[in-house]
Amino acid sequence: MPRYLSLIRIDENNAPEGGPSPELMQRMGELIEEMTKNGVLLDTAGLTPTAQGSRVHYESGRLSVTDGPFTETKEVIGGYAVLQAKDRAEAIEWTKRFLKVHEPHWTVTCEVREIEEG
Repeated sequence: MPRYLSLIRIDENNAPEGGPSPELMQRMGELIEEMTKNGVLLDTAGLTPTAQGSRVHYESGRLSVTDGPFTETKEVIGGYAVLQAKDRAEAIEWTKRFLKVHEPHWTVTCEVREIEEG
């Protein structure tokens, strides 16, 4: 079965103060457990804020490193999930369920892309 990477994008500047609520974390935990039991979720994690990250850029034979935060960026990758699904439609359905566990004040976008094998 194909694997898919779901890149979880958030607007770091408008994320709720204090991060996810305990209720959101509980709903997310329940969904993660269901996805794992169904063999769909292979790996998932959240990422630290961009203030703790660095960007390494290569252009015209030169490398540069910029430390975060990256204020010019509106959306950042806040986490990821690696899914194994029969097709892209199934991966999208699981991703929709992930988005729906969030409260209405969250703005979250997931980009779902198939992982090329070998």
